[in-house]
Amino acid sequence: MKKYIWLLFILLILIIGVFFSITYFQSIKPLNNAEQKAIKIALHETRLKTVDGFELYHGLESISIIKGENFNGEKIIVWIPESGKDIVVRKEKNGVTKQEAINKVKQLSNPKKIVDVRLGMEKGIPLWEIYYLSDSNLINYYYVDFETGEWLKKIENL
Repeated sequence: MKKYIWLLFILLILIIGVFFSITYFQSIKPLNNAEQKAIKIALHETRLKTVDGFELYHGLESISIIKGENFNGEKIIVWIPESGKDIVVRKEKNGVTKQEAINKVKQLSNPKKIVDVRLGMEKGIPLWEIYYLSDSNLINYYYVDFETGEWLKKIENL
């Protein structure tokens, strides 16, 4: 009898594991599809040769961001709006680095903790979105122009 209980327990664990695996793979399928679509567009519409990274940004619209190298061996970043039109390509060296964007926030604000820093684009302007917590644990967003390092906008105390 004890043997059957253990077998049922193991079978139950396996069923639960399979269920969660299927759920996980179904949940990341749209992200993988978006990545494949964006890479295909970038390879066709730009001088992108190799892909080093992919991110999705959800601001006023969804933007696919692809990092890679062009045919000259230069690091580039490609911003592709969901519509697939008005693609923006910039050389990584001509923009503000992630650390420089963080430093800009630290100059103008006093973040308790930087939670996330990601590339994005709004109204055709490539930018860095810095998500941080204030001293009172309120959520804040700070947007820095990728090219100039200038402050674009901020959303505070959420």
